Amino acid sequence: MIPTIALNNGATIPVIGFGTYQIPDGSAVEHAVAAALSLGYRHLDCASAYDNQTGVGKGIKKSGVSRSDIFITSKVWVTDMGYHETLNAFEKTIHQLDTDYLDLYIIHWPKPNSRGCYQALEELYAQKKVRAIGISNFKPHHIREMIEGEPVVPAVNQIEYHPFLPQDETQQFCQQLGIRITAHSPFMEGRMFHVPALAEIAARHKKSVAQIVLRWQIQRGIITIPKSVTPSRMEENLQIFDFTLDEEDMRIIASLETGERSAPDPDHMPF
Repeated sequence: MIPTIALNNGATIPVIGFGTYQIPDGSAVEHAVAAALSLGYRHLDCASAYDNQTGVGKGIKKSGVSRSDIFITSKVWVTDMGYHETLNAFEKTIHQLDTDYLDLYIIHWPKPNSRGCYQALEELYAQKKVRAIGISNFKPHHIREMIEGEPVVPAVNQIEYHPFLPQDETQQFCQQLGIRITAHSPFMEGRMFHVPALAEIAARHKKSVAQIVLRWQIQRGIITIPKSVTPSRMEENLQIFDFTLDEEDMRIIASLETGERSAPDPDHMPF
């Protein structure tokens, strides 16, 4: 059983989820989602921009796991950022996923007109069509600008987060507001697997580098969403609750910070 944590509105979310980014729509994502659910994942991270939500929905049905047992996140893309556009995008998303609600609906990237989009999310939340709302790739100044005067504080901020980029300032700011951090790109597109210090820690614990990175995130209070289409690796990524990194391990990992990103800097997106 994967542990869960409470969000600021009382909803609970599994601390590790299955990412669906860059898995092709159709049989590939359908089989991957069904496999993930069969292994015990109960948190799926989706987005309209991934162009595979129809396959995700079919994978859920194929798995036989009850919808009520699955936490589904989706994201609204930058082309749908207006109030009415966001409401329309939501209807399209739940149709693709073959569900009548989302557990978490978030804004994929900050943009100057995010306020109307966020107000649409608040409306969906008030109507109980989503159980929680959130944001992604937002820095503190983006959050301040968007939520000023708004009645609902985001439950989650999904950001790039790995040993090279722990984003302490954003994490601390979000903690002050009760916003949970979810880590996307936890392995920095595979670069974490080639860091000698992580390999040494992995060897000491008889774990993989992937497991060390995910465990580090969990111990820092981070929700994480690794992605793999290989069942053995999907299973491996779940086996992170039977060991603990000690203070020296955490110190070594903290020393790896470089500020490098695999995704664009949110302040320099061409939107």
